[in-house]
Amino acid sequence: MPADLRSQIKALAPKLLEIRAQAAARERAAREAAAREVHEKKLFEQATRHVQPLRATPRRTQLPPARAPLPLMRERDEAAALLASLSDGIDADALLDSDAALSFTRDGLAPNTARKLRRGDWVIQAQLDLHGLTREEAREALSVFLTSALKQGQRCVRVVHGKGLGSKNRVPVLRDKVRRWLTQSDAVLAWVQARAPEGGTGALVVLLRNP
Repeated sequence: MPADLRSQIKALAPKLLEIRAQAAARERAAREAAAREVHEKKLFEQATRHVQPLRATPRRTQLPPARAPLPLMRERDEAAALLASLSDGIDADALLDSDAALSFTRDGLAPNTARKLRRGDWVIQAQLDLHGLTREEAREALSVFLTSALKQGQRCVRVVHGKGLGSKNRVPVLRDKVRRWLTQSDAVLAWVQARAPEGGTGALVVLLRNP
């Protein structure tokens, strides 16, 4: 064997001994850990040999709190009552002011109510468009709309009935009907024909009572 090879092996000998010693130490530590685990398991079994397991009890499921029922039936009843009050049998012309723009103001209100409503003292908060509806559909839609507006505390709304340009003989059928219905409704304090930017002769601005 060459001298240089023997010198290299001799130099590596301490390192090999160190590696073998570390491997032996790891193996010894693993055996000791396994022995401790077995010993501790035996100790636990001896300490708990007289213990009886608890009887399992069924868990109670916490139900979410019941939600308060929505007053849908009451709202439907109110809308139905309002719808029933809107009929075609009353001549609204007898209840209208004689001003050129046509308006209605319920008794007991300030004389300038219609004028203030027309000039926009109340902000329009909601709108109903009746274009394309039959008379009965429009009557029902109006009753639901007024009921909803009262529920939400809205005071001023706009109802668009159209100018009758698409009707037979270009007669605005819904215009007169809507005026009659609004005049009959206890929810309505006043209404005026809308200004040109708000629909003109095809719409009404309506003032509702406080809810």
